[in-house]
Amino acid sequence: MGVGALRAVVSRPLVAAVVVVAVVAAGVGLYWFQPWKLWQDETVRESLPAAPSAPAPPADRETASAAPPAQAGPRTLADGDLISHEHATSGTVRLIRLPDGSHVVRLENLETSNGPDLHVWLTDAPVREGRAGWGVFDDGEYVSLGRLKGNRGDQNYALPAGVDPDAFTSVTIWCDRFDVSFGAAELERV
Repeated sequence: MGVGALRAVVSRPLVAAVVVVAVVAAGVGLYWFQPWKLWQDETVRESLPAAPSAPAPPADRETASAAPPAQAGPRTLADGDLISHEHATSGTVRLIRLPDGSHVVRLENLETSNGPDLHVWLTDAPVREGRAGWGVFDDGEYVSLGRLKGNRGDQNYALPAGVDPDAFTSVTIWCDRFDVSFGAAELERV
């Protein structure tokens, strides 16, 4: 087939429309699935939020003995191990109360696949193994703690003010784009 014959075929309206539709479909598919993220790792190494400096001791000894002891640092309220769902996922999740009374969800030694539109959710859903656990987390109550900062490492996610951490029993790495859990952990109270 010569160049002239190729031009004749491509210049036909139906063929041109098919080519345009194929190019647009490929572009949309690449945007939607973002397959290159499967080969891109983002590692985040955040420290646990530090305890604020201790207040100066009271001048009166009697007042000092009557005051309850201040919490020295962050305290783990619940923890659990991540299990795999849609993608191989491992690591530990901890629900931590900081000395100022705020709470964070901490992911430690996280290892999962990268993907489009990943978030960390605190949920009230039970953690189930296998395909039965992939899509249950948006069925009940959940709070999005923000986009996943990286698919590897140690990360902190602050709970919004007014969220009762006792109302939630699990954490999931949730893909909003495809409504599926990459992995999740049941929170066991300590």
